[in-house]
Formats: sequence, C-alpha cells, structure tokens
Amino acid sequence: MLGALPPTLGSLPAVERTKGQKRELLSPWRAWYRTKRWRALRLVIFARDLYTCRWPGCGFTTADTSQLVADHRDPHRGDEARFWSEGNLQTLCKPCHDSRKQRAERAAMR
Repeated sequence: MLGALPPTLGSLPAVERTKGQKRELLSPWRAWYRTKRWRALRLVIFARDLYTCRWPGCGFTTADTSQLVADHRDPHRGDEARFWSEGNLQTLCKPCHDSRKQRAERAAMR
C-alpha cells in the first residue's frame, strides 16, 4: 500500500530567504533590537552620553537619534546579560559605528 504513494521528498520548492532572514534564523537574538525595551534603552544611553559620539577623537553631537547608534562596547554575541547591560553600551555616530568600530571588531577577530 505504501509503495503506491508518490514520493514527496525533494518535491517541495526550496524556501527563498533574504540575507536578513537568514541572519535572523541563525541569530534569533537580533529580534531584541526591534523590542520596545531596546528602543527605550537606546534613548537612555543617548541621554546619558549627551547625544555625543564616544569614539575617541570624534565627539559629533546631535539630537537627531537617526544619526546615532547605541553600540555594544564588547560584542554580546547573543549573551542576554551583556546585550542589556547599560555599562556595555555607548553612543556612537552612525559613520563611526559603521566604519571605525566595524573595522576594529574585524581586526580583533583575527
């Protein structure tokens, strides 16, 4: 009776995922960045740091929070305590975060 059933393995189309969806699947902690708790915490960090980039030698200041990043000094890599720790967070301007900080983290991994 089972021999009469058509084979189904491999008959479903492959699931197409975007790069972001693949990253989310492999790193479920990324969803923490979309929580109300995170949005509130990042504003606390910006206010604590007087909306000023803490990268040495930068000092860019703005009230436009879209130009600022609440950056983890030490990468959390999914460690929940490190992710939410105010002591592990600092304000960086977007250019410093996206270039200098990323370059420094990549160099540290080598």
